[in-house]
Amino acid sequence: MSYQPRSRELSWAKPLSIDLFLKVLNVTFLHPFVAWMLPLCMRAQAMSWWHPAMQVVIAYASLLTALFFLNTLNRQIAYSKPRTVDLSEEVIVITGGASGLGLLIAEVYGMRGATVAVLDVKDLESGEARGVSVYKCDVGDKEQVAKVAVEIERDLGPPTILINNAAIVNGKPLLDLSIEEIERNFHVNLLSHFYVLKNFLPGIMRAGQGTIVTISSVLGQIGAAHLSDYAAAKAGITAMHKSLAAELKSTPNIKTILVSPGQLTTPLFTGVQTPNSFFAPVLEPVDVAKEVIAAIDGGSSTELAMPLYARWIDWMNVMPVGVQTIMRKMSGVDSGMKGFVGRGEGEKEPLI
Repeated sequence: MSYQPRSRELSWAKPLSIDLFLKVLNVTFLHPFVAWMLPLCMRAQAMSWWHPAMQVVIAYASLLTALFFLNTLNRQIAYSKPRTVDLSEEVIVITGGASGLGLLIAEVYGMRGATVAVLDVKDLESGEARGVSVYKCDVGDKEQVAKVAVEIERDLGPPTILINNAAIVNGKPLLDLSIEEIERNFHVNLLSHFYVLKNFLPGIMRAGQGTIVTISSVLGQIGAAHLSDYAAAKAGITAMHKSLAAELKSTPNIKTILVSPGQLTTPLFTGVQTPNSFFAPVLEPVDVAKEVIAAIDGGSSTELAMPLYARWIDWMNVMPVGVQTIMRKMSGVDSGMKGFVGRGEGEKEPLI
């Protein structure tokens, strides 16, 4: 009888991650309302207010409550009052919305009654979607973007929400990249953001309100082997977004949302392996879409980073270089692209 080695990763354990545990904690032991239930329950059992255990749980609940209000104040100072989002009046432009994360966001807003325009070189992967219009456009070509901008404003009205999502991945060592591939990467992954903003932002400025969403990546903070061009472009759009957000402070009803996710289970990164699904889980596009949609609906500016490690990745850059080397080795960030196949050899031009 032949022996079949078991997978090192149990299938039932795949959904388990540190993010899941943190989510549970945030709605239980780390929630102020739940924390205040503890002293009430202890008091219901006739425990004295001055009992040491009672004092501990009251202090704990008070700390969580203070942190909650400080966080609310922090967001108010940083992002000011939220704007009102009325989907029946919103015109949403999504680049790279024919598949993956962009398509999910487009379909949700289309079904909810918003007017959605998708800019992509391909048709929708799902065939068609309610309320979603597709404009064939290579967003890396400034002339095509300018032409489509005129068509969208004529057909649908001035856009109020811009979601810059388009991306391609070459996935090669720098010396294996051709000059054409490098230039194509920067046109789609970086310059397209400028093209879209230059054509649509003036209309949002005239209206005095709107939302700009930039889909970046955690790789923009740390880089990775075989992703020099992609990481450089993502670092560029992160810096661009933060500079733009500073410029728009004088127009408080124009909101900016920066999204810096880890690896997604999209065809863009097919074959990429993460070393540990508990501490560095691969994200499902639907989970990222939920976060982005909730942020847009909330009408406030924000910065989204997921999973948990993405929220703390900036700290890695202030660590001693020796510690950084160990952390990179342990995380496998520079070896994950060894199995990369992307969208396959048969499709030289990835969807954007």
